[in-house]
Amino acid sequence: MSYSKVIPALSKTKSVRSLGARLRSTVASTQHKPLKTEDEPLVVETRGDVDSIAGKMFEGVEKIRVDFDNTREAYKSKDTLELLRSLLVFKLCTFDFLVDRNKEASYKCLKYELITHYLIYLMDLSKKVLGQRLFERLMKMTFYGQFVAGEDQNTIKPLIEKNQAFGVGSVLDYSVEEDLTQEEAEKKEMDSCVSEAEKESHGMDHREKKYKAHRQFGDRRGGVISARTYFYADEAKCDHHMETFINCIKASAGSSVDGFSAIKMTALGRPQFLLQFSEVLVKWRRFFNLLAAHQGKDGMAILEQKLELEQLQDSLIKLGVGAKSDVENWFTGEKLGSSGTIDLLDWNSLINDRTKISNLLVVPNMESGHLEPLLSKFTDEEEKQMKRMLQRMDVLAKHAVENGVRLMVDAEQTYFQPAISRLTLEMQRIFNREKPNIFNTYQCYLKLSRREGWYFGAKLVRGAYMCQERSRAAEIGYEDPINPDYEATNRMYHKCLEYVLEEINHNRMANIMVASHNEDTIKFTLEKMNEMSLSPTENKVYFGQLLGMCDQISFPLGQAGFPVYKYVPYGPVNEVIPYLSRRAQENRGFMKGSQRERSLLWKEITRRMFSGELLYRPVY
Repeated sequence: MSYSKVIPALSKTKSVRSLGARLRSTVASTQHKPLKTEDEPLVVETRGDVDSIAGKMFEGVEKIRVDFDNTREAYKSKDTLELLRSLLVFKLCTFDFLVDRNKEASYKCLKYELITHYLIYLMDLSKKVLGQRLFERLMKMTFYGQFVAGEDQNTIKPLIEKNQAFGVGSVLDYSVEEDLTQEEAEKKEMDSCVSEAEKESHGMDHREKKYKAHRQFGDRRGGVISARTYFYADEAKCDHHMETFINCIKASAGSSVDGFSAIKMTALGRPQFLLQFSEVLVKWRRFFNLLAAHQGKDGMAILEQKLELEQLQDSLIKLGVGAKSDVENWFTGEKLGSSGTIDLLDWNSLINDRTKISNLLVVPNMESGHLEPLLSKFTDEEEKQMKRMLQRMDVLAKHAVENGVRLMVDAEQTYFQPAISRLTLEMQRIFNREKPNIFNTYQCYLKLSRREGWYFGAKLVRGAYMCQERSRAAEIGYEDPINPDYEATNRMYHKCLEYVLEEINHNRMANIMVASHNEDTIKFTLEKMNEMSLSPTENKVYFGQLLGMCDQISFPLGQAGFPVYKYVPYGPVNEVIPYLSRRAQENRGFMKGSQRERSLLWKEITRRMFSGELLYRPVY
């Protein structure tokens, strides 16, 4: 059953605001230099007035160059007290006794519960000593003020408007989480990820280990330092999360011209469905690979494999997957099989051709060759819960389009991700016809968007779940889904980035956010844009960093006319403490591994001191 049959497609939406040119001020280099040598940083070389820059930048003479060492430009949106606060917070983040007491973590990574609850203990102690008002003021002067924009959609507006004035947009993220103990989190996870059929089977089923809930990894916060986590309580709680996301969309529309709003699928429904649907998608892909092998095409790249339709139908009938009439009916949809071949994208569309959502969860048995349900039964309530998750997604997409806000679907664990990517794909099919309104973090469906004529939107990240995923795979016994080391991750990131950039160069129908704090990755992207004569004013390549981090990257890019965004968390002081504890932990590793940001902050403070600008205040 297609997504559009489950949820009525948006028949006609209000016209959305165009992205508009973001070329504001420039980071100007007054000397002509070669594009790049190995020892010198990439800089933006632009001259003349703003209007002429857009027209001349890609005449083959001048190239994209951004100076990430120009502290005056990088920190012109900050007064000196803000710079001093950044230095203080980053220094505090390097102290192990403040943010990391657990060096023998059971996940072979940092244990969320000990780190978070120790920080919460320190904050509770501070609250008792100082009182609520002084405690909140202290937090706003330090960690909260550095990494969080404000308490609600009204208090965040000044910061968002200031950033926008200096060329930096916002991805709003309401970062409140429940403060659950590890035991509470594990119980909620097991209750929401195990179906009634599984409870009755007592483990005697054919589910794969990777796509089943395991209590020792039930607390999905374990080892995760840069992503918020939701645990399912009931349908009312999911409705509450949806309303929160709607308010976030409205806040983004009210304070930013071309902003994003971030959502997580696990906040919108029972995660049991994401686990099950992910397993179904993976098993159907394996079945496709088996059929490709039968036709002698197993050595080809997966998206280049095209199965001959007649041979495919014969194979399915011989395997007993369906009667001849049933199999022939599968390939009579619009354009499906009209070329005489079926590729993986066509094949995936067959998974949707069911009458009930629970009937999506049917898989081919590789031994018997027959189709069989993933589970022996589905309750009516489980069926309703699946539909409600899709309905909530649809509501959010419509609100985003109507408010001129783009929706950023966050990546999650690999055992949820196939379903999340697939459901987001269906949203993109419906809502990305005129512009990229829905963004996700995967790359493998670019050919489908080209074929069907809609805009592909991707946010590319290195990943937040490495420690947890690696430990889970080793403990439970399945292939490690994570790259072996940072260097391999880097190579993969750049390979995926090149792939999307080439698609942008091909037809300008793809869009990507390079969400990275890695300066070399930013320079790599600018080099590729130069090679492709891809102008920043086309708004095809975005850049993203977290609020409070890497301003020396974000603001020079924004002031040079690139679409760049800060991931902007907000929420009440006491309720974002779990988020702040992880941000402190992330910065401990980040700041201990690199002195660059602190040295640039000191450089700017020293410059202001000796130039008589110590009392500098930004004007906008």
